[in-house]
Amino acid sequence: MTKKLHPQTLAIRAGKEQTAYNEHNQALFLTSSFMWPTAAHAADLFSKKVKGFTYTRTANPTTAAFEKRLAALEGAERAVATSSGMSAINAAFFTFLSAGDHVVSSYSLFGTTAGFIDTVVKKFGIEVTYVSPVDIEEWRAAVKPNTKLFFLETPSNPLGEVADLQALADLAHENGALLAVDNSLMSPFGQQPLMFDADISVQSATKAIDGHGRVAGGVLAGSEELMAQVAVYANSCGLAISPFNSFELLSGIETLSIRMEKQFANALKVAQWLRTQAQVKAVYYSGLPDHPQRELVERQQNGGGIVVGFELENQEAAWKVIDSVNVFSRTANLGDVRSTITHPWTTTHARMSPENKLAAGIRQGLVRLSVGLEYADDLIDDLQQALA
Repeated sequence: MTKKLHPQTLAIRAGKEQTAYNEHNQALFLTSSFMWPTAAHAADLFSKKVKGFTYTRTANPTTAAFEKRLAALEGAERAVATSSGMSAINAAFFTFLSAGDHVVSSYSLFGTTAGFIDTVVKKFGIEVTYVSPVDIEEWRAAVKPNTKLFFLETPSNPLGEVADLQALADLAHENGALLAVDNSLMSPFGQQPLMFDADISVQSATKAIDGHGRVAGGVLAGSEELMAQVAVYANSCGLAISPFNSFELLSGIETLSIRMEKQFANALKVAQWLRTQAQVKAVYYSGLPDHPQRELVERQQNGGGIVVGFELENQEAAWKVIDSVNVFSRTANLGDVRSTITHPWTTTHARMSPENKLAAGIRQGLVRLSVGLEYADDLIDDLQQALA
C-alpha cells in the first residue's frame, strides 16, 4: 500500500501532468486548442468516451495539474479552477441555485462577496437571509423549506470570527442543503473545510495560494459529483483560468506551507503587540490565546491565519496610520509575502451599505493588516511610528 503523503510533500509532488519529454517542472501549455489524430478520436473526446484535451476553456494540462494539487491539499476528490476568487464564488452559487431557492449566509463577508449576493444573486429571484457566523441558533432559525445553500467565510475577514463547521454541516445536511466555505483567509495549509463535512471549499487563489501578488485565480474543491456540475457551469460561462496563471499558482503552492507557518507566527506577534498600544481599542485575530472561539480554532485551524484587524478611535485616526507606514504596502490584497494595510470601511467593504457594515462589525476606525514574511520586529516598528 502506498504511504499517504504529508501535505507539504503533496504541495510539491501532487498532480503533475507529464509529457513525453519527461520534464522535471510542470510544463506550461500556452495554447487555446489541442489537435486530434482522427475525426473519430475527436468525437470520442467530445463525447467523453476517452480522456484528453480539446479546448483550454474546457480543460488544459497545466490547469489540470493545478486542480489535482489543490484537491490533494484540500482532501477533495476533485477541484475546479476559475479565473478569480469571485468567479469561484459565482460558480458556488449559480451551479446549485435557481430562482425561488433560499440561501442562509453569514453577514461577516468580504465586501465584494456581500455586494455580489445583494446586487447579483438576489436579482435572479434567490432569497438570502444573513445571520451571525458564530450563532448556530440563528442559522437554525433561518432555515426554510426552500433552503439549498449555507455560505460563510471562517475566520471572517477582517474580524477573525470562527464558525463551527461541523455543526453547520450537520444542520445544512439535515435540511437538504449544501455547505460552502470560503477558505481564502486560511488556505489548505491552515484549514480543510471538507474534513468537517463541508461540501464545497471555495477560495481566491490570488491570495495565499499565489502568495506573491502576481496573478488572479479561484478554485473550488469537493466531491466528484459536485465538482462535475461546477465544471460544466464554469465551462459554459467562460470562467476558465488562464494556463499561465495556473502555472504561476502551481509554483506558489510549492512554498505554501513554509510561507504560511512563518506568516501565521508573524501575525500572532503583531497582534499581541497591538494589544499593548493605548491608541488601539480592540484587536481581532483568531490566533490570540483568549479568542472567544479558542476551542474551535484549535480543532479546525492550523494557527490563527495572516489577517489582523485593529480598531482606532475613528476614520481620521485610521487613515493617519495607513498614510504613515513605510514598510506595509497600502493595498487591499492579502496573503502576499509583502505585508499590506487597508481601511475596510472605504476599500474592501465599500460596496456594503453603512448599516450592513456596522451589522458585520466593520466600523470606520477599523484597520486591516495582512501580515507577510518581513522580519516581525520591523513590522512592529513601522506600526509604532505610524501610531505615534
